[in-house]
Amino acid sequence: MVKLQAIRAHNASLKSLAPGLVGVFVGGTSGIALSTALAFARHASSPKIYLIGRSQSAADNAIASMKTINPSAQPTFLQTDISLLKNIDTVCAKITSKEKRLNLLFMTPGYMTMKGREETAEGLDRKFVLHYYARMRFVTNLLPLLSAAAQSEPNLSRVVSVLDPHVSVRVGGAGKLNFADLSLKDTFTLNTCGAHASLMGNFFLEGMAQRHVNTSFVHAYPSGVATGLMRDIPLVPLLIPVLKILLRPFMVPIEESGERHLFAATSERFPPKAHGEGSDVTVGSDGTKGSGCYWLSWDGQAFPQNAKLDRTRGEGAVEKVLQHTEEVFKQVCEEGKTYP
Repeated sequence: MVKLQAIRAHNASLKSLAPGLVGVFVGGTSGIALSTALAFARHASSPKIYLIGRSQSAADNAIASMKTINPSAQPTFLQTDISLLKNIDTVCAKITSKEKRLNLLFMTPGYMTMKGREETAEGLDRKFVLHYYARMRFVTNLLPLLSAAAQSEPNLSRVVSVLDPHVSVRVGGAGKLNFADLSLKDTFTLNTCGAHASLMGNFFLEGMAQRHVNTSFVHAYPSGVATGLMRDIPLVPLLIPVLKILLRPFMVPIEESGERHLFAATSERFPPKAHGEGSDVTVGSDGTKGSGCYWLSWDGQAFPQNAKLDRTRGEGAVEKVLQHTEEVFKQVCEEGKTYP
C-alpha cells in the first residue's frame, strides 16, 4: 500500500509545476471524479478543469466548491449525455477548440441497473457504452491534445479510467472475452457486460500505451467508495443511510479516494512507455516495468500478474479489441449508422 501521507505529500508537490495544468473529468459532477477534480483544484496552480456530466445543478455546486478551494482554478461545465457517442464527439470538439494540450483525462462514468440490455439509438447497450465505448471515444478524440502535453513542460500526459481491471477473474471468473460477439449484441447479460467492459478497457488501454509511447494509461480499481452510482436501482436510495453505517469499516472515504486517484493520475511511478525507467517505476499490466499501461488497486499498488488474463492477451486480445472498437467508432461516429 502507498501510505496516504506519502500520497498527500506528492499531491502537494503539484504546486511546484507550471501553472495551467488542464484536466478533463468525465462524470465529474459527482462521486470519485468530482473528489479527484477537487483534489486537482486544491493542489495544482491555476488549473483548467472541464467537468463532463448531465446535471447543471450538480455542476454549479461543484464549481462553487472548486472556486472556494482555489480561486485561481478555472472550472468549466460541459453538459451532455455521453451514452451517445455522437455527443462525445461534440464535447471533445468544444474542448479541442479551446485548448492546445491536455494533461489529464479522468473517467468514471457508470450505470448500475437490474435491467437487461438497453439499446441506445446507436445500437449499443447503455451500460456497456458508459463503462467502455464512451471512455475509449474520449481517449481517441483527445489523444492529439494529450500528445501535445507530452511535448511541453511538465510532460504530464495521462489517461485514467476508474472501473476494475480484475473484475472478470474475481470469485473464479474465467477472464475471457467472447471474440465472436464483443459488443454482446446476441449474448448480453449483466455479468458478461461487466466482464467485457473491464477486459476490453484493460486491453484497449494497453494497446494505446504501445501506440502512444509518450502518454501513460491507468485502469484503476477504486474499492468501496460512497458515490451515487446505485441511485437508479429501485429501493436502494432508501437503504443508503443504513448501508453507510454497516459498510463504513470497509469503505474508502470519498476525500481520500480523490487524493489517491490524483496520485494515480500524476505520480512519476506510472510513466509513459518512452520514459519507463527509474527505481520507483511500477510494473505495467503486461509484466514489463514502465510499460506505459498500469492496472492499479485502490491503494496505488499494481495488480499482480494473472494467468487467466495473460492467456486472454495471448489470444490476441489487444489487437482484436482495438480493431472492434475502431469498427464501432467508424460505423457510429463517421458513417452515422447503428451498430452492427
